[in-house]
Amino acid sequence: MSLQFPDTPEFTGLYQPSRVEASVVDLEIEGTIPDAIKGTFYQVAPDPHYPPMLGNDIFFNGDGIVSAFRFGAGKVSLKRRYVETERLKAQRREHRSLNGIYRNVYTNDPLAADNNTTANTTVIKHNGILLAMKEDALPWALNPDTLETLGEWNFHAQITSATFTAHPKVDPNNGALLCFAYEAKGEATPDIAYFEISDEGKLLREIWFQAPYAAMIHDFAITENYVIFPIIPLTADLDRMKNGGQHFQWQPDLPQLFGILPRSGTAEEMQWYYGPAGGFQGHTLNAYEEGNKIFVDMPVTNGNVFYFFPQEDGYVPPPETLKAALRRWTFDLDTNDATVVPKLLTSTPFPCEFPRCDERYSGKPYRYGFTLAYDPQLPFDTAALGAPPFQFFNQLARINVVTGDSEMWYPGDAQCFQEPIFIPRHPTAPEGDGWVISVMNDLRTRSSELVILDTAQWTSGPIAKVKIPFRLRMSLHGNWSGD
Repeated sequence: MSLQFPDTPEFTGLYQPSRVEASVVDLEIEGTIPDAIKGTFYQVAPDPHYPPMLGNDIFFNGDGIVSAFRFGAGKVSLKRRYVETERLKAQRREHRSLNGIYRNVYTNDPLAADNNTTANTTVIKHNGILLAMKEDALPWALNPDTLETLGEWNFHAQITSATFTAHPKVDPNNGALLCFAYEAKGEATPDIAYFEISDEGKLLREIWFQAPYAAMIHDFAITENYVIFPIIPLTADLDRMKNGGQHFQWQPDLPQLFGILPRSGTAEEMQWYYGPAGGFQGHTLNAYEEGNKIFVDMPVTNGNVFYFFPQEDGYVPPPETLKAALRRWTFDLDTNDATVVPKLLTSTPFPCEFPRCDERYSGKPYRYGFTLAYDPQLPFDTAALGAPPFQFFNQLARINVVTGDSEMWYPGDAQCFQEPIFIPRHPTAPEGDGWVISVMNDLRTRSSELVILDTAQWTSGPIAKVKIPFRLRMSLHGNWSGD
């Protein structure tokens, strides 16, 4: 039987599967890495092991593969392993894909594993365990040194929800893992659960509540006393899934919905706020509170970003009609007006995504954010490369959210970036003082590098480039571990 991936945008170019598991000691480095950068950058990507059963598939349905870049004494080594989920093991047993439409078990082959997760969205170290997460199931645990898969992780039977977040936050005050589950009682249920788990793995808080309807909650935000849940107008419907349809469907008539819950409160204290209809609010940069006002900063787009989840009639907006920018939502907890409209946070708007802050300031007043950015006016080698792919960002941005000023680094006409991660210069360094690391893909040479920028000289570009001896597929999220 021939094993060949389809010649479609989802499986070519930036999205061509890599399928490489490797251990490489002392990667080649151009420039100098400061000795103070000591720790591990963990990252996970959807990287399908087999061609899709139905002939094509979406990027988010690939098997999770974890990369660990270990820094120390100015050197970097790489270890890369697949998360050995039940789904992946079943595929390897049959030597083919057994899975159909994204997050729709009703379209799977009868030989597919019962657990449908790919554990491919984020990876974070907590209480000595590396957790690979996807929001459709519980995390999968890995050995943080060897990347050996240990199995599904329910925090020693403390977590009973059917799902878990792919965007946990760490409380900078005590190291607790703050997390949630949507569709928490099963497919297309409106149930949501919020959890706080101590740095030693003990469940400290658990609050269950229901949203007005079942829909995607990809990320959330925290402050000192509140958690904020942005509910995207991508709804889930069980009957649609049973009939072979998509898990999610875009509903342009629905508002950008936000639920705000006191961290020490109850479900009865949940407050709901309604933004403009038909907007997409996915990832959060940061949030904080002042008195009875809560501020949430995040990229916002004026329409459906996910072309693979169209609205009921099949319509998806042309990409050139989508306008995105970093915006701030202000929620007044004392007002009776539940409507809210975000305001532009930068001096000039520009498309941006995968925002990260100095996480020592998560949930607190802050100044700096780091994002991927896109400027369509900058040169791109369309003659050789065609149109830019999905999730193409040709700049790294350093944003001052207080002044609205932005600094950019643009590497050239064939390069694009993956999520940036901030590393403080030292534990007590001023906010935003340190380094940012990001995987940079070169579409012309079909190669990948890990670039390291010093925040004190942002526009000068990388102080070092770590050469990766094989091409990395586009990834999703990761985290830095200094221990």
